[in-house]
Amino acid sequence: MRHDGVSGWYARLDRVIDDRPEQIRIWLSAWEESLRKKKPVAAHLPEDWPTLPATLLTDPGNVLDHLLARHDAELDGRSPRGAHPTPPKLADSIIVSELLEAVQEEIEEEDDTPSLPLDALPPGFRHQIASLNLAHLQNDDAPESDAAALEDVEREIRTRSGVLLPMADPATGGGLFAARILKQHSSASKKWNGEIRLEDTRRLLRNLQLCDVSPLVVDITKQRIFLELVRYDLATLDDIGDEGKLGRKEAVKIIDRVVRVADTLQGEWPFTARPRLLFANPPWLRIKDRFRGHPEGSSLRKELGEALRSLRDGEMKRFSTMRGNVNLYRLFIERGLQILLPEGRLRIIVPDSLLREQSSSPLRQLLVSKHEWENIWFFDEGNCLFSGISQGVVVISVIAQGSTSGLCMIGPMDRTDLRPNGKGFANKVPILTLDIGRWERWTRGEWGVPRLPRSPLLRQNLLSTVDDLSHKPRLTEPLGLLTVDGESVKVRVGEIDQTSHASYIKPWNGGGKGTPFIRGVHFTDDGEGAISLRHPAFEKGIPSRANERQQARWTGEMKSPVEPRLACQAIVNAHQQRRLRWVVMPSGCVLGNSVNHIEIPQTVRERLADDHGSLTDGLTWLCARLNDDKLDEWARAWAANNNVNNYELEMLPLDFPEVSTEIST
Repeated sequence: MRHDGVSGWYARLDRVIDDRPEQIRIWLSAWEESLRKKKPVAAHLPEDWPTLPATLLTDPGNVLDHLLARHDAELDGRSPRGAHPTPPKLADSIIVSELLEAVQEEIEEEDDTPSLPLDALPPGFRHQIASLNLAHLQNDDAPESDAAALEDVEREIRTRSGVLLPMADPATGGGLFAARILKQHSSASKKWNGEIRLEDTRRLLRNLQLCDVSPLVVDITKQRIFLELVRYDLATLDDIGDEGKLGRKEAVKIIDRVVRVADTLQGEWPFTARPRLLFANPPWLRIKDRFRGHPEGSSLRKELGEALRSLRDGEMKRFSTMRGNVNLYRLFIERGLQILLPEGRLRIIVPDSLLREQSSSPLRQLLVSKHEWENIWFFDEGNCLFSGISQGVVVISVIAQGSTSGLCMIGPMDRTDLRPNGKGFANKVPILTLDIGRWERWTRGEWGVPRLPRSPLLRQNLLSTVDDLSHKPRLTEPLGLLTVDGESVKVRVGEIDQTSHASYIKPWNGGGKGTPFIRGVHFTDDGEGAISLRHPAFEKGIPSRANERQQARWTGEMKSPVEPRLACQAIVNAHQQRRLRWVVMPSGCVLGNSVNHIEIPQTVRERLADDHGSLTDGLTWLCARLNDDKLDEWARAWAANNNVNNYELEMLPLDFPEVSTEIST
């Protein structure tokens, strides 16, 4: 449910007219009429359209963004209900944080303020005024600063209103970032001389670089940019301009040149000049999520993946960080940095899984080693930033071809922390500067970024835990008790795929034959840290309709191991306080793929049995250490999502009493 209570309006509109391009055409036409006649958009919509909620009346561009997002989702075979565009409030905050100080028009005004000679003041007052050293407040450097800024304006490096040029968006969608920049430009230039404002608007407009792969989206974006110009008193609906305003003919001509159809991932950058500033909220999609509604979707996905992997710029792969099932937003980050001028600035909105998932490690290494990863704004799950989306969000700031000396972590933030001025966020938002040495030690050079709580006390406790544990050997590293004669343990997923073998998985009842089948629901804790296995094969008294009895018996041919194993729940419910739930599995069980387990070489098994009397006792000892509260705190800090991934468990730090060796990076 959308937090602003308008979730049903778009669904009701679909029942009136299900042709989404036609919805958009009608909306744009009504928007233009509302500007012409200075009446609300709702007054110009067809009578059979649902009544427009009050919260949608104030920003026609936001409604357009929603209509486009729903159209894009439908083309890909995704549900329109899950399609949500970039919130304008977030775009505004990002933009203002990148604006330079505006160059104000020079206006000589006579100072009519009454003044009193200092000699007329009592000696004590004169002494106090002298001690204040007011002379430095005169800002003698301002003329030089303005002169340098004006020189940059003439060279079209920036606008007078403070926007770095050229400004690009390689996945422009409906042109939201460009539209909100026009709003900022209009506000900054409102009191300027008409000619100065007009020329700066031209300068800004002709240095926009907006691209999208869809001809329909590009056409809509062109119309939207023009209507935004009119909305913010930067253009007129007539062909001939007015004081400080572009005429329609000139504005449309410029817009046609700067908004282009282009596949910025696979094609060349379609503009001669390279941008100094790049904003984007690229698709949060994996290649396997594309073309879901297309009859040839499978072959199209395969072709897209092969094409992206084979792309080269000279002798170099265009996408050097592609790994596995690629998320498109990661490619837009790498491509954006290739497009930018040296020292150009990139601001991109992406899921916060970028900060911790293993498949993003090559990209993080690129950001740190080849560029200056400057800062992040991060928003935890449930931040109410994107309506209906609970996933965490991060806004990354990178300077192309710079040098990373550390990372400024700003957050966690929520929607109420965003500001349309100043640095873009409230002063109360916590900030941590992570120096590169500490960062490398934490992550073994993979440059992941941990989740940090907002509470100062909880944050300090977590940082202390991470600092303490980061020195220790990791679970599968060739050091410590779990490596013998060069053989290390490995983390494996459960052997039974619950989807493909569903017909062999039955409820547990008294009359059936089969092997205990263990899945995530069978892991339980008592709320005080004690983790146990709750399965009807090992515990009596479980009600007949309890979840633990459903899908609890394996009847297939795969046999269970003859020795006990150490297993961990692999899918964590968001309401569970613990992330790590380790249990010693009795022999004679099979594990579903919602459970991970440690594959222990025979040499290590023998070591555990020798040191603790039996393999079961050795696993019990190890299980207690893996369920340690500090280790769980570490795991929650580095969690990429609700899946407890194999690599996450492999990187758990373990402090064995028998091993005093610490690892240094």
